[in-house]
Amino acid sequence: MQFKKNPIASIFVLIAILLIAGRFLLQRTSTDNPEPETTPTFNETRAYQDVMRQIGIGPRIPGGEAHDSLADWLQQSLLAYGWDTEIQEGTMQGHDLKNIIAKRGEGHPWVILGAHYDSRLVADQDPDPEHRTEPVPGANDGASGVAVLLELARILPLNPDQQIWLVFFDLEDQGRIAGYDWILGSQYFADNLEGEPDAVVIVDMIGDTDLNIYYERNSDADLSEQIWKQAADLGYSDQFIPEYKYSILDDHTPFLEKGIPVVDLIDFDYPYWHTLEDTADKVSPESLKAVGDTIQIWINTLK
Repeated sequence: MQFKKNPIASIFVLIAILLIAGRFLLQRTSTDNPEPETTPTFNETRAYQDVMRQIGIGPRIPGGEAHDSLADWLQQSLLAYGWDTEIQEGTMQGHDLKNIIAKRGEGHPWVILGAHYDSRLVADQDPDPEHRTEPVPGANDGASGVAVLLELARILPLNPDQQIWLVFFDLEDQGRIAGYDWILGSQYFADNLEGEPDAVVIVDMIGDTDLNIYYERNSDADLSEQIWKQAADLGYSDQFIPEYKYSILDDHTPFLEKGIPVVDLIDFDYPYWHTLEDTADKVSPESLKAVGDTIQIWINTLK
């Protein structure tokens, strides 16, 4: 029997062969030359929106509705970003407190990043005496540090060989008020901390539109040098000034007392500190990014 050649069928066969060969080559190229993975970058717009959200719920004074609402939102947000999250409840000087702790990874290096989320009960530094009993909005003094940590929570990769904790401290900002003292939340946390982290970094008042972060005199010198060098390498030498200026009581103090390497990133040249003018318009997304970028890249270089 003799078969006749069918030119149409031959064309279909040829097309099928070409399609199969093309798919094979595409798969091989994709395997041999995979797309490079990109590291998420710090989103200053999103961080600034987190400042606005905190301001929007009102002053986060201890025991108030806005304070408790923020604590709940922080916990739910951190869980949604994939962090193991817990609320550390305790009492200091008769005041209930809630520290929000988020953890990822294990072993060493172990780094703790901290910021306080409460805002001050009274604007006792306000130039108008009639305003000095009103609560501080706390855009820079409180909300800026929280916003930086939240954005880092979104973008820091899961590295099983590196342990990162994010801690949002309660009751930091109520010193010189009857019945209170400064840094109660961080003191409680440090008193109950098991083990010794390799480094602790505190961020406080780091959103100022005119950002000038100097070496803090009590902070660990080696750790400070590392972070300021990283900032300079990223082009942020105008914001991170490697000169000593202030000695400050802040959330880093309880770690200093335990001999743990700690650095306080704070711009204490903020003219609206503890006044009613500590509002969102005094905070710059670019300042949030300068701090966030520096911490992110510094953490990624740790071994």
